[in-house]
Amino acid sequence: MNIISKELIPDKEWIIKNGPEKLGSISKNKKGYLFNKKGQRIPVKDLKDLGIELPSKNYNSKIEIQESYTIYDYPCSSKPYDPVYNIKDKLPIFTKSNKSKSQFCAGYYVIKFRKGWVKSFCPKLITLERYPYKGPFKTELEMKSELNKINKL
Repeated sequence: MNIISKELIPDKEWIIKNGPEKLGSISKNKKGYLFNKKGQRIPVKDLKDLGIELPSKNYNSKIEIQESYTIYDYPCSSKPYDPVYNIKDKLPIFTKSNKSKSQFCAGYYVIKFRKGWVKSFCPKLITLERYPYKGPFKTELEMKSELNKINKL
């Protein structure tokens, strides 16, 4: 067996695979660990009981250099295709592939849902058409500042 663990949330949650096959996931809790396998949750005090070793904190995994993409000076989450600037709504719009029909808006936004205002990075255009929003902002700091102003009202 070629069991591999991949960290999802640092020092909290991992996916366990045997080659390409997913065996389950492990999450850390106060009492030890919880092994989730096909809907079953099995409490485990020591992972050695399962024969699984998690990577140590100083584990050197592959380092991915993430390219930064922008459209009209607004950051976007992936390589943009078909960038367009909507002059009426002042939105930088893009798709994530040549064939995609889903449009996304570059930049940071705060969007008002039923439960309140939430932060968003590169939301879908349809979301901004359905809900009140403020943005786009060029930096996360600008967005957080606007969110703080809104929450103080």
